[in-house]
Amino acid sequence: MNEEPGAVAVSWHALSVEETILKLRRNENLTTVGLTDNEASQLMAEYGPNKMAEKERETIWQKIWAQVANVLVCILVIVAAVSAARAIVEEYQKKPDPVVILTSWIQLGLITLVITVNTTIGIVQEGSAEKAAEALKNMLSADARVIRNGIEKMIPSVDVVPGEIVILGLGDRIPADIRIFSTSNLACSEAALTGESVPIDKTTPAIEIPKGVNAEQIPLGDRHNMCFSATLVSQGTGIGIVIATGDHTQIGTINQLVSNVEKKKTNVLEQIDQVSKLLAVLIVICSLFTFFIAKFKAGQDYFSSVSTALVCCVAMVPEGLEAIVTLTYAWAVTNMAKINAIIRALPAVETLGSVTVICSDKTGTLTQNIMSLTCFVTSNARYKFDVNSLDRKVTNFVRDDSYQCIRAEHAANKSFSDVIQDGANSGNKRKGQMESSNHYSVGGAGIEPSGPVPVAVSDPTPFPNGSSPTLQFIESGLEGGVLCSKCVLGQNGTREGEIGNPTEISILRAAYFSGMDIENLKKVAPLVAEVPFSSEYKFMATVHESAGNDYVVHCKGAPDRMVMMCSNQAKAGVLTDLEPINADYWLEQIAILSSHGLRVLALTRGNVSKRSVNAGDNLGPEFINERPEGKWLTMVGLCAIMDPPRKECIGAIELAKGAGVRVAMITGDHKDTAIAIGRELGIVDEQYSSAVTGPQLDEMSDEEMKQVVMENNVFARASPQNKLRIVKALQEQKQIASMTGDGVNDAPALKAADMGVAMGLEGTDVAREASEMVLADDNFATIVAAVKEGRVVWDNLRKVLIVNTPINNAQGLSVLFGLLFGLEQTPISSIQVLYSNLICAITLGFVSAIEPAEEGIMTMQPRRIGKRLIGRFLLLRILLCTFVLTSLVVGAAFFLKSYNDDDKLYNYCYKGFDECTGDPGYPPKGVRPTYYWEDIRAISFNVLDYGAISVTLSARFSYLSSFHPRIFRGNKYAWYSVMIVAALQLITTHVPGLNRVIFQMRGMDGRQYLITFVCMILVFIVMEIEKVVRSSLKSKGYDTNDTEYGVFDNETTVTTTETTTTSTTTTTKTYKKLLPKGASRLNLATLQK
Repeated sequence: MNEEPGAVAVSWHALSVEETILKLRRNENLTTVGLTDNEASQLMAEYGPNKMAEKERETIWQKIWAQVANVLVCILVIVAAVSAARAIVEEYQKKPDPVVILTSWIQLGLITLVITVNTTIGIVQEGSAEKAAEALKNMLSADARVIRNGIEKMIPSVDVVPGEIVILGLGDRIPADIRIFSTSNLACSEAALTGESVPIDKTTPAIEIPKGVNAEQIPLGDRHNMCFSATLVSQGTGIGIVIATGDHTQIGTINQLVSNVEKKKTNVLEQIDQVSKLLAVLIVICSLFTFFIAKFKAGQDYFSSVSTALVCCVAMVPEGLEAIVTLTYAWAVTNMAKINAIIRALPAVETLGSVTVICSDKTGTLTQNIMSLTCFVTSNARYKFDVNSLDRKVTNFVRDDSYQCIRAEHAANKSFSDVIQDGANSGNKRKGQMESSNHYSVGGAGIEPSGPVPVAVSDPTPFPNGSSPTLQFIESGLEGGVLCSKCVLGQNGTREGEIGNPTEISILRAAYFSGMDIENLKKVAPLVAEVPFSSEYKFMATVHESAGNDYVVHCKGAPDRMVMMCSNQAKAGVLTDLEPINADYWLEQIAILSSHGLRVLALTRGNVSKRSVNAGDNLGPEFINERPEGKWLTMVGLCAIMDPPRKECIGAIELAKGAGVRVAMITGDHKDTAIAIGRELGIVDEQYSSAVTGPQLDEMSDEEMKQVVMENNVFARASPQNKLRIVKALQEQKQIASMTGDGVNDAPALKAADMGVAMGLEGTDVAREASEMVLADDNFATIVAAVKEGRVVWDNLRKVLIVNTPINNAQGLSVLFGLLFGLEQTPISSIQVLYSNLICAITLGFVSAIEPAEEGIMTMQPRRIGKRLIGRFLLLRILLCTFVLTSLVVGAAFFLKSYNDDDKLYNYCYKGFDECTGDPGYPPKGVRPTYYWEDIRAISFNVLDYGAISVTLSARFSYLSSFHPRIFRGNKYAWYSVMIVAALQLITTHVPGLNRVIFQMRGMDGRQYLITFVCMILVFIVMEIEKVVRSSLKSKGYDTNDTEYGVFDNETTVTTTETTTTSTTTTTKTYKKLLPKGASRLNLATLQK
């Protein structure tokens, strides 16, 4: 029962059970008898059902209206209406023209088809963000065990109300937010909500709030007297009081953030909407000019003049542009899916090209999410293990004494205890956990080397540096890690089916891939007795059979404790050659490995008499650390363990850097571990050499946060609440931020980021539904590949505009200028116009949109936010292409007309020449023209479409010349498209009936084809010359890529507000808060101090 928005939230975890009952206004005996049916009914009426509110969904008619409610569709509807009216009026004429009637109805049909196709594509390609709430609802419990009227009973979870007494058992999904008052070894898996993989042990006392700290600042994972809706009981039982249901639960609040998804149109589609309005004005102006010229210059009647004006209108409307843009996105989405990047919302494709910072989780994204033994350290050597090898061979181990042989630079002058506290072997707990996630953590306090730090001396015993050891040597070294373990290795050494602590399993995996027969080893040395592991003494020991009179004891544990219990060490790792232990050497090795972010386990062994242990004895820690002989174990070696970086991520990060994209790593691991991994990956470098921790971020103001996020690439021991502040701070610095996440609590941060990226393998449904992109392989390299694809999409959309826009413009302007320069009819018919628009968009436009990446695309800086598709130079290219196409179409028409002796044009009589003599529009008696209006339309139609082919082939490369064999490579669909357009041109031009009745033209002769191909070549040459000029300007420093802000762009600005008062002046600034509304209630960020 969280308070309504705007009220002060109740910190239930800070209240005692009695205070909780009082706050809920219930009776003192609530914990024993529960609610009565009457009380439950009253509370149900007050708070409503225990379910999440559903967002109202759009109807199909609302979706259709959203697609058609734009000015260009309105123009097409008007044209369609006029076409229908013309067909109807023509039918009632004394001598109806069947061609006019047929073409009018065909025009109506084509316009209807265009609108229908565009609408269908738009609806189908809409994002599925509304499914996010469903994913959350699917996580909720179906039933709950409660106490009502003093009787235990099962009820539907939707009927649970605040004040309900709920009984929890193993495997139950918790139905609401609950304050626990009775537990029996109760622990809950809250990974989906808090991001912590270790189950949280539950207690009953009120949480003590430190002085000066707001109770709401306590992370969810530290509220260990609370259970949260949709999480799972992983062990034990408990009883609690429901304090919040439905939308007032923690997960319900997240649901409200996730559900309130604003439908976003892509920036490109918004730009097209704006351009459409401008085009509408230009179309109306051109159509009016055309009408007046047709009426008063060409002498057409009013109806014909209106029809001519509408031809110009239809010609300039880019009917297929929005559809081709949407299809371009769909193609990009398909391509990204092939590389394991699942795009959930179309705007994400566009955002990818602008990303300047990628904030990535470490585990599983930058790393393999497989704890692996990377090095085995003996008394004189280091044996490095190849963690990427899939072959079982002993050569996976190679002696490499230079591997992590000295302390990391930041730890060079630190004490042993300080190195441990900052490193991977620290016992400090992570946020939201009651104990350290490293069970074998090093204490560090009070332990220091007794003398000078020993310097390693190169000793070739038993194997020289650079060589591999024998299998026998590896077996003797790792035998303790294999036998002293209850873990089960996954199938074929993978994670599939593995059971146990990942740190321990790493030793089993190294043994397996070095060629050891693990199962046979366990048979040869069966288990006799054991000392089970406990976090109190931090070791585990097992007693095994042997051939002699003694049992062999293997002890594995925290390395500092093991060193203190050893009297000897295996000289050079050889068990048959012992020497007194050099404790200072081992302590320094622990410090060195810790400083590089490696977890360390010590493997020791010893012998005990068979008379001292009975099979199946339950041994205590005193069996190891309280023996009469005191220190009695032999140090075999240290296992250095880490979650290694993904091999492909190193190259991906280098590629991202070259593309001007920063990569930041956010992890819950310790600072030294994060820096070590960051250095291996290339995230930590001279410019970004340090790291900042989550607790440090919690103490920072908003202004300090904005500075820190620009100076650091590594954020260690970070919690989900830190993620949200990081991404908001980056956005305040005008950065376009991508953020990865996997838990329910990551959902607000994913939504706040410009590009939310969820994990597909390890992530929750809620995180996936709240993101714009899902990584099917949880691999960082996939993000970089998707960024590249996003840049390709932007480049290709510009190519689409180069191809489609001039064709549309040239069609309309050819009608206008043809009439203006003396033609009595339009050089292109309305059907030809619609056909060209549709075919060129589907074929030439689409293949322009699927061009592969050009060379150097990942060496350019990210596209600035607010950049327009049509920049200065792109506009100049469009205008140039429009001018060339229009000039050649109109010029070809007049050139063909000049072959007539009287320089006039007539309609062609298909019934026979003498049959039409004297009819209006036909040649007078004795006049036999060389070319007719049908020939003019044929050559204009073909010059336009073949010219479009030239534009397409030239536009394939932004700067590289198309006069090159490369034009035949890369995009096979480009040539399929060219062949389709050319074949359709031949069919529409020469198939009898189709050319005459539908397209109102005749087949072309050799002269016409010669003119057509000369025009086609001229278009190609002009566009290539433009490239040369543009390349020359680029080499001189001109912004020919339109990367800088210009008059067409919306440069983003950040406004802030802050008031500072001194003795004499008051200064006011305005700034955006880094916390979205509701964040503090979700405990996703610290409150304002």
